Amino acid sequence: QVQLVESGGGLVQAGGSLRLSCAASGRTFSNYVFAWFRQGPGKEREFVGSIRSSGSSTYYGDSVKDRFTISADNAKNTVYLQMNSLKPDDTAVYYCAARIDSSYKYSYWGQGTQVTVSS
Repeated sequence: QVQLVESGGGLVQAGGSLRLSCAASGRTFSNYVFAWFRQGPGKEREFVGSIRSSGSSTYYGDSVKDRFTISADNAKNTVYLQMNSLKPDDTAVYYCAARIDSSYKYSYWGQGTQVTVSS
């Protein structure tokens, strides 16, 4: 079992930055893929990006590419989402998720953290 706890959300003006954190516990950090998803008001859940626990193989959704960066700190069992050049359309609840590397299903989810970008 893996527990995920997000933090770092808040209110920011357009053009600003925020860094979200996802602290993982319960299992060894290795051999997992961690991802960020988001769900804005009235929108479907959207893939933001993912990273292997080794720190390799990052992927990003088209809407955040070149603005958001995912990183992993194995010593702290924490995954980060650095968000720059934020837009009002980035307003959403951001969720951290994890899956075993050999699985396609994200089985573990955090409770979410709200990010609001004002214009």
